[in-house]
Amino acid sequence: MNKKVRTAILLLIVFSIGMVLHGNVVYSAQKNELYVSPIGSDKNVGSKKKPLKTIQKAVNIAKPGTTVYVRKGIYKEQVIIKKSGLKNASIIIKAYPKEKAIIDGRGLKVSWDYQGLVSIHNKSYVTIDGFEIKNYETRKEGLVPIGISISGSGKGIRILHNHIHHIETHHKNGNVSNFKVTYNILRRNDNIGIDVIGFEGVSPVEAFDQARNGIISNNTVYQISSYGNPAYGNQYAAGGIYVDGGKEIIIERNKVYKNDIGIEAASEHAGKSTSSITIRKNTIYENSSAGIAIGGYDTKRGNTVNSIITDNILYKNDTKYQDGGQLLLQYNTKQNRIENNIMVAGDSNLLISNPFQQNEGNKIDNNVYYLYKLNLIFTS
Repeated sequence: MNKKVRTAILLLIVFSIGMVLHGNVVYSAQKNELYVSPIGSDKNVGSKKKPLKTIQKAVNIAKPGTTVYVRKGIYKEQVIIKKSGLKNASIIIKAYPKEKAIIDGRGLKVSWDYQGLVSIHNKSYVTIDGFEIKNYETRKEGLVPIGISISGSGKGIRILHNHIHHIETHHKNGNVSNFKVTYNILRRNDNIGIDVIGFEGVSPVEAFDQARNGIISNNTVYQISSYGNPAYGNQYAAGGIYVDGGKEIIIERNKVYKNDIGIEAASEHAGKSTSSITIRKNTIYENSSAGIAIGGYDTKRGNTVNSIITDNILYKNDTKYQDGGQLLLQYNTKQNRIENNIMVAGDSNLLISNPFQQNEGNKIDNNVYYLYKLNLIFTS
């Protein structure tokens, strides 16, 4: 082999380092970064100077450890995460720093129940960070659109710094573990804001059929209401943050206001328990029904056990006189601790509502209560 041929081969090898071949296009993998822009092309290499056009294309190409940077603009697409990252090498999809990237569902079809504008199913170690996600709706009965949908089996999923709104009909479901939902703004939806559930039969192993070991923190959730939703009619039934059948979940430092129910930890499945939920240091106010509710909503439901409600500020909830008060103890609550909270009754003059006799072993201690109409402060 002569010197010119050897040099040409060496240059080709050097040029190939940091590039990934996909179909007939060579994509940039320099520093494990891909870029997306509305002015890009899906035939580009995905570099900062030659970005891709769609988020979905970048996600399809991404490998564990890849960060997909989405530049400012509006993206009218549904994004389906089709692969997992690794424990120390997540796939990260995030808005480019200090730029507003919008995923807009206006006009897009909801094709299956619980479809998200961003959908993560049976995937792990994925981060969605910094998007505005909006305008996703359907008028078809039996379909529920979602801003970000997480279902099946997964862990290490992080949903951060997103603003999700106007997701409408005119939940994390099943075997999801070690998740975080933090620093998001959720508003003006006609069903639940953040929904973490279990006992839906999606996992073949019953012990794993619950969302668990999660943190929901530093979110702002407001104007979440089912009132007028065809599935609910004139009911104030939607929780700003709702745990239905989950366990070992921390809900802390959230601002939750003007929803139907502020924060609810309940179980809709008879004989099944929502357990070990910590609700702490949240500010919860002016919700239509209860500020915080635990337990089954009727005697055919499950229960809430071994949970802690502490250091929260609840004031002027139950604005629609739903007999929820600041704190609602529903059916079959057991061995829960409610302590060190500040509760201020609103016009309904109701602090703690306990309509069921089946509750037992709950400890309510060291709380401060204020009856606004009577200007009366007392502790327990």
